[in-house]
Amino acid sequence: MTAFPPEAPDGPWDVIVAGAGFAGSLVAARLGAHGHRVLVLEAGRRSPAPDHGHQDHLRAYHAAAAKVPNSPYPTSPAAPSPDVTDLVGTPGGGYRATGHLRQRGPLPYGSGYLRANGGTGLAWTGLALRMHPEDFRAGDFGPGRNWPFGYHELEPYYRQAEEELGVAAAAEEQRAAVGLPLPAGYVFPNHQIARSHLDQVLAQALDGASVHDPEAGRDVRLRVTGTPHARNGLPNPSYRGGSTDPTSVAAAQHRPRCAGHASCVPICPAQAKYTPLRTQQRWSDSVTLVARAVVSRVLTDANGRATGVRYRRYDDATGAPVGPVRTASTGPAGLVVLAAHAIENARLLLASGLANRTDQVGRHLMDHPVLLTWGLMPRQIGPYRGPGSTAGLEGFRFGAARARRAPFRIEIGNWGWTWATGTPDVRVAELLRQGGRQGRGLFGPALRRTVGDRVGREFALQFEMEQEADPANRVTIDHRDVDRLGHPRPVLHYDLSEHVKRGMAAARAVSDQLFARLGAEDHTRHDPDPGRPGCFEYRGRWYAYRGAGHSGGTHLMGTSAADSVVDPWQRCWDHPNLYAVGCGSMPSLGTSNPSLTMAALALRSADQMHRDLTPRHLTLGT
Repeated sequence: MTAFPPEAPDGPWDVIVAGAGFAGSLVAARLGAHGHRVLVLEAGRRSPAPDHGHQDHLRAYHAAAAKVPNSPYPTSPAAPSPDVTDLVGTPGGGYRATGHLRQRGPLPYGSGYLRANGGTGLAWTGLALRMHPEDFRAGDFGPGRNWPFGYHELEPYYRQAEEELGVAAAAEEQRAAVGLPLPAGYVFPNHQIARSHLDQVLAQALDGASVHDPEAGRDVRLRVTGTPHARNGLPNPSYRGGSTDPTSVAAAQHRPRCAGHASCVPICPAQAKYTPLRTQQRWSDSVTLVARAVVSRVLTDANGRATGVRYRRYDDATGAPVGPVRTASTGPAGLVVLAAHAIENARLLLASGLANRTDQVGRHLMDHPVLLTWGLMPRQIGPYRGPGSTAGLEGFRFGAARARRAPFRIEIGNWGWTWATGTPDVRVAELLRQGGRQGRGLFGPALRRTVGDRVGREFALQFEMEQEADPANRVTIDHRDVDRLGHPRPVLHYDLSEHVKRGMAAARAVSDQLFARLGAEDHTRHDPDPGRPGCFEYRGRWYAYRGAGHSGGTHLMGTSAADSVVDPWQRCWDHPNLYAVGCGSMPSLGTSNPSLTMAALALRSADQMHRDLTPRHLTLGT
């Protein structure tokens, strides 16, 4: 049996946090800094030491046959992680789903997530964009929901999150090209990550030109714009942010910097990319982490106040339960915080029978459905170097057009056709089979020349669609279908709306124009295929989408318990000391990767949690 770490010290605890990913790690850090006793229960494994654990993960990634997001990180059958390999396409556009998620919708939910210490924050791409002010009022444009507060309410916490994550970006470019109202004089902690050669080639061809948006009936001006990253570049000596730690800038000088490894998803060999483990290294002594601890239920008293949680521990090698079901309790004025991922938070609330008085828990499941297009540039562009994307085209994210079709952001992909068709060895195998004349294989010098020519010209565009909060897209549970520990599995119903499909049609039309301007050979295929489970036919044309790994919705934030699960502080309407934090609270995802916004929300909510825990606040009963 695997050696087992000791149990947590006895409670009661001021705060119990379920999940040690982005949101949970940040909440624990902020509350621990105030001296509150915080217990963090993590379903996944904990590495014995950060450096040793990282090397183990790196070796696992190198040895993995399929270089998918979860491949470096060992998981257990007791806490399984949904993986992209769980989905397979079928003839005619259908799909088959296996694994942790039980999929019963018309179309597949294409995103996985990682149940491990650090969560999906270990395997994320590292892109750290702010949402645009317009994204907070998506409902004003028709489909979608408005936030209970606007961009400017969250803006100070964006700055705090950018400091915590060490974001690298150019403030003036974000103001000019994206329209972000950054405070005067603000700079990011790190200078912008250098653009790739492909970015520069596309900028020369596209900047200042326009393409037509057929759904909006207007032309959109193009500008290749650098993307903010949560990875260490050159520290900006002008950065001061809102830090209360005078050593923060000096410490950044000694962090490992981005070395251009092309494996940000799923692992950065240099450890330049931010992960929640970096935040955990700064936890105070008042924070305790217990790994391999799967929370099964939130406990409440007769007044609806959360009093603690039940959890089960397991043997790492076998996934078998170890010991009895355990209970962790809060004090009379303590808090319980669910930070286990949008789908897992919903599963836990449903299994506990909590926060669902108006049947809102699990509804409004969202992602960023991604339409990929790919081709060959007319000359070498040096793919497979650097982060997966260092720039994009921002002009389709905003404006009145989002009332007619889903807005989208265009990422310029630096990793060739990897996401679209597989790594370069797939093309080598095809050439070996039938790359020569009369369908014969290519070998020797001819093979080397052909591979070098084709792979060196590969590029892809990624169109990330905003998906509106649709109550029909939802997570439920089935008590007859349980996992290794006897907990009901998540059951998903998922589909794409007409609004999203119109966005994809517009994106494909834009892609066709971009390829023509670039003189690129278009090799895009969206017809049904085992490798494309997310296929559908729309207006007589096939489209295929991928999941971006950006799960949202499921415990939506709002101004009323009638149509939301949590209040503007991510506190459950029905339970005054129970919080559900993370992307599951977001009423809209906009078109930006949501991790930075999730981090800002977690820091904002942590400040409210601290106020909840102060004696004066408790005395006032507010």
